Amino acid sequence: MLSTEEILCSTQQVIAGLEALRGENCSLLESLQEAMESRPVSESGSVEQEKSSIISQSLDRIELGLSEAQVMIALSAHLGSLEAEKQKLRAQVRRLCQENQWLRDELAAAQQRLQDREQDVVILEEQNKHLQFMASMRKYDQEEPQLDDKDTTSSNKESLDDLFPAEDEEQSQMSQSHHSSAAAAAQQGGYEIPARLRTLHNLVIQYASQGRYEVAVPLCKQALEDLEKSSVHACSSKPVISAVAATLNNLAVLYGKRGKYKEAEPLCKRALEIREKVLGTDHPDVAKQLNNLALLCQNQGKYQEVEQYYERALHIYQSKLGPDDANVNKTKNNLASCYLKQGKYRQAEALYKEILTRAHDKEFGSVEGDGRPSWVGTEDGGSRPDGLGNMKRSGSFTKLRESIRRSSEKLVRKLKGVGIEEMTPRNVGMKRANSLNVLNVGARESQEAAQSSHLTDIRGLSSSTQSLTRRGSLGGTS
Repeated sequence: MLSTEEILCSTQQVIAGLEALRGENCSLLESLQEAMESRPVSESGSVEQEKSSIISQSLDRIELGLSEAQVMIALSAHLGSLEAEKQKLRAQVRRLCQENQWLRDELAAAQQRLQDREQDVVILEEQNKHLQFMASMRKYDQEEPQLDDKDTTSSNKESLDDLFPAEDEEQSQMSQSHHSSAAAAAQQGGYEIPARLRTLHNLVIQYASQGRYEVAVPLCKQALEDLEKSSVHACSSKPVISAVAATLNNLAVLYGKRGKYKEAEPLCKRALEIREKVLGTDHPDVAKQLNNLALLCQNQGKYQEVEQYYERALHIYQSKLGPDDANVNKTKNNLASCYLKQGKYRQAEALYKEILTRAHDKEFGSVEGDGRPSWVGTEDGGSRPDGLGNMKRSGSFTKLRESIRRSSEKLVRKLKGVGIEEMTPRNVGMKRANSLNVLNVGARESQEAAQSSHLTDIRGLSSSTQSLTRRGSLGGTS
């Protein structure tokens, strides 16, 4: 295939040949015309006329070929200019792409700096509001009466241990509720929690871990108001509603820390309603909320409601997590503690037996005959009425205490990998299960209380039961 340059060279050669041929034909035509003009009209023959017409046709064809050749040359020149313009435009496109990439990098860096500055502004605004709040709190601190630290500690110790046994659990519970909502919003592509609310949440966690609940409460209220506004803008999306429920629960916990159980109860109930609506009535998180609500009612002496909440939470845990889950045993322990506070020793004894039997069977296996645990054979015992119609503790309850003590020692030795003969018995208290360890009291006092039939002895039994339940509530949280 010929190249463009070869075609141009051939075209120029053809043009030169056609121009030469045109000149020759023109000269021949002129000579014929002169010859025909010199002769008379009568003598001019048809041969000269025929030659003249042929030469004229040849000249027309030569002119046509020349015009076509010139068009080809002009077209080639135009195509060359277009190709040059095309290369020039391609160079400009490459340069613009490089500039565009550079501008994109600069824009990304500027956006990152802007985001960092916005976060700094949010943090500074929250710190400024906190400082203003602390300044406004001074006048309230002056108006409030000064309370004795020891009295305050003793009166609120039970409620604090019930609501949050350990600070690490407090932080994990409050942080998980917020982060789970944010994660769900990100997965569903819904409304994302703003940075201001995350900052408020972190401040609440920080002050709550430091025990500064008087500062954490208004911050938690502010976070709740912002979340409720966000839920309106987010068309009540599920992640934001879940975050509202978690914040309500956190605010109820903070009120409980300060001993304001009446103010905490409606907040906890509202959080329960939201979680039932979002998660369903049989979700494990609903059971956790029921446990918190039961603890608040227990500190107010509403034992009937406490029983209902614990029984419902126990049903949810058993149906969803199985009978061997740790939450099932904790809820049974809390329910048994509630029974003890009401003097329902038979129901409490049955629950403690269930807990011990499952723990014993899980660790040592099911044993029949003489090797059965001592508390299994006391099912017919329990409480029996005295002559006055009141309930008093029987000897089976004392046997239950001793069996619990021995089984606890065996479990501890088994878990530590030490034989029974290699260790001396000692009382080991398990965290958040103090209501079981409270039963390890002296057998002599319990036997005297069981054998006594007078009203004063029965009142003494009630006093010991109150001491038992007070200590049991410290470990009965879930």
